[in-house]
Amino acid sequence: MEYTLIRSKRKTLALQVQTDGSVTVRAPLRLSRYKIDSFVQEHSGWVEKQRQKFAGLKKNVHVITEEERSAGKEAAKRIFPARAEYFARRMGVTYGRITIREQKTRWGSCSRAGNLNFNWKLVLMPPEILDYVVVHELAHRKEMNHSPAFWAVVEKELPDYRRRREELKRLGREFI
Repeated sequence: MEYTLIRSKRKTLALQVQTDGSVTVRAPLRLSRYKIDSFVQEHSGWVEKQRQKFAGLKKNVHVITEEERSAGKEAAKRIFPARAEYFARRMGVTYGRITIREQKTRWGSCSRAGNLNFNWKLVLMPPEILDYVVVHELAHRKEMNHSPAFWAVVEKELPDYRRRREELKRLGREFI
C-alpha cells in the first residue's frame, strides 16, 4: 500500500486516510521503515474501511458553487440576527456580536463574552435546523457546557431538539 511518510519528534505511529483515499503515516524520526510498513499492513483493513466510507459519502455530497456561497452569506447576514434576536428574547438571554463564517467542522459557537458565530451553510438547510443551532448557541449563555442543565435549556425552547440534532448530523455530511 502506498503512503506518504512524515517523520517528526513524536513517540507513536499515526495513520490517517484523506477523503481522496490517500494515506499518510506519521512516525518517530528513528523508527525503521520495516516497522512502519508492518504497521501499515496490520491496519490495511481499517484503511480500506475508511476509503469505502469516504467513497460512499462523496456520492451524496453537494458541492457548493460560488454563486450559492455568495447568496448564502448574504442571506445569513439577514437571517441569523433576526433568529438570534427572536430566540434570545424568548429565552431571556443576551448576546454580543454575530459573525458569519464558513467553518469546516462547526455549525456554530458561543464565546464566553457572548459573541455568536454561525456557519452560513445552515441557510441551505431547513429553517428548523438553523433554529436548532441558534437555540443551542444561545443556551450557552445560561450554561457554558453540554451538561444536563444545558440540554434542559435547549429542550425548554425546542422540545424536539433531539430529532433536529440528528437531522443536522445527517444533512451536515451533504454540504462541502
